[in-house]
Amino acid sequence: MSVIDWIILCLTLLSIVLYGIWKSRGNKNIDSYLLADKKLPWYHVGFSVMATQASAITFLSAPGQGYADGLRFVQFYFGLPLAMVVLCITFIPIFHKLNVYTAYEFLEKRFDNKTRSLTAFLFLLQRGLSTGVTIYAPAIVLSTILNVNINYMIVFNGIIVILYTVYGGTKAVSYTQLLQMGVIFSGLFLAAYMVVHLLPDNVSFNDALHIAGKMNRLNAIDTHFDLNNRYNIWSGIIGGFFLQLSYFGTDQSQVGRYLTGSSVSQSRLGLVMNGLIKIPMQFFILLIGVLVFTFYQFHAPPVFFNKIETAQLENSKYKNEFETLKDNYEIAFSEKQNKVNDLVNALHSKDENAVSLARIEVQAAEKKSEDIRKEVAALMTKNNPKADTNDSNFIFLRFVTEQLPVGIVGLLIAIILLASMGSMASGLNSLASTTVVDFYKRIFKPNASEKNYLSASRWATVLWGVFCIIIAFYASKLGNLIEVVNILGSLFYGTILGIFLVAFYMKNINGTSVFYAALIAEAFIVYAWIINLTAFLWLNVIGCLLVMIFAFVIQMFSKKAKRFEDR
Repeated sequence: MSVIDWIILCLTLLSIVLYGIWKSRGNKNIDSYLLADKKLPWYHVGFSVMATQASAITFLSAPGQGYADGLRFVQFYFGLPLAMVVLCITFIPIFHKLNVYTAYEFLEKRFDNKTRSLTAFLFLLQRGLSTGVTIYAPAIVLSTILNVNINYMIVFNGIIVILYTVYGGTKAVSYTQLLQMGVIFSGLFLAAYMVVHLLPDNVSFNDALHIAGKMNRLNAIDTHFDLNNRYNIWSGIIGGFFLQLSYFGTDQSQVGRYLTGSSVSQSRLGLVMNGLIKIPMQFFILLIGVLVFTFYQFHAPPVFFNKIETAQLENSKYKNEFETLKDNYEIAFSEKQNKVNDLVNALHSKDENAVSLARIEVQAAEKKSEDIRKEVAALMTKNNPKADTNDSNFIFLRFVTEQLPVGIVGLLIAIILLASMGSMASGLNSLASTTVVDFYKRIFKPNASEKNYLSASRWATVLWGVFCIIIAFYASKLGNLIEVVNILGSLFYGTILGIFLVAFYMKNINGTSVFYAALIAEAFIVYAWIINLTAFLWLNVIGCLLVMIFAFVIQMFSKKAKRFEDR
């Protein structure tokens, strides 16, 4: 990056962090630290909820997802608006009425200590893993820019976020997220404009979309019902509804955001705002990835987008084989570029027969390029069995750093890092609040002072930060990060949601029944994931329903057993 880019990057980051710390000064008790004194307006709540979701993973991996797989990932969010309605009617009023710090306090009042502890533990496990993956994403950015070992960047990035989260708590998180979302939206529109601007003069925005469509990148809606298909309209509406309902209704990283609302109506407005904006926002981010894909039909892309992995090949005994594959890829690209130009000419002439023929030829040329990329990935594995052969997380970053003009690069890198900081801070804050409120305060120090709880919250933030940094070291092996965090969530969200739905709607079920039902359901979900029983979104539905069914059955048999003993 240029000096100007570095100046813009550093000033943007420093300004927002200092603003968050300044606005959060004066935290003197656990209410201020964990709930921001419950004084935040609806727009703060809404942007905070969105920023918690919009990590660096969103702005690195989502464009890469769009580049590699088109728009169909947007179906993942189709259940979100319905989930927001249910949350506004059911969850928010209950949590505000009970005046809780975490969602899991309600479970002790409804059931018992062990059910509360189990649910809180499941949340801590999945959120700790997911936040670790979130820390890895900005480390990709920094290691690529600075050409430094990614593990050093993981530690550096983790420490920065730990420090300002420890100092400011929820207020620092919320106020920084408000500015972050403003900068993020500005940068996204700028990135979209630039990628269209960089297309050849004879290729319009409409042409770019047509080219992407002919190469199967505008497949936003899939109506076929298939339990093994990750993204279709059914998995999105049904599986996505259960996942989003659990994420926003039972995950403390989100519950903690809307508990800061000054009233029930303010929290509701914040969630409604998120429900209305999230799908268009995600569609837009995926579309940027699709446009980047179109851009690389006219400009030679690298054979592999991760520079670190290709550098290892270039310095290995397989260097000559790699160079041959690169040469073959360049030849294949030249052939494909000619076919794409033929497609553009056919589109301009509106000759449907020519368009159909050009489409077939372009797809064949694309397959040839992809086959060479697979050979490169195989060579990487041959050289290093631990090599990261999925480069989708690096596509948008490579485009930004190599194609965009001075100044814009620094701003977009700042956006990616800001998004990461907001999401990581929310994750660490929710982990700390759950640890202190659901375990430390209840089990170890039930009658300690507010100062003690505040100190414990800060130490919990530090310890969870260290845990997440350790997890981040292994994130590179997991694939596309935006899919990884949702898969990790799906392993736990169904079970957690099932516990809450039993608590809300099955009034005759006791704590012991739902406790054992949750253990059985969670064991089945993990097993189902291991054997790849179904696409991950359906695990949320299965886990939730199993908890409710098992809890009913266990309760019924326990009643029968009790009647038999009474005789």
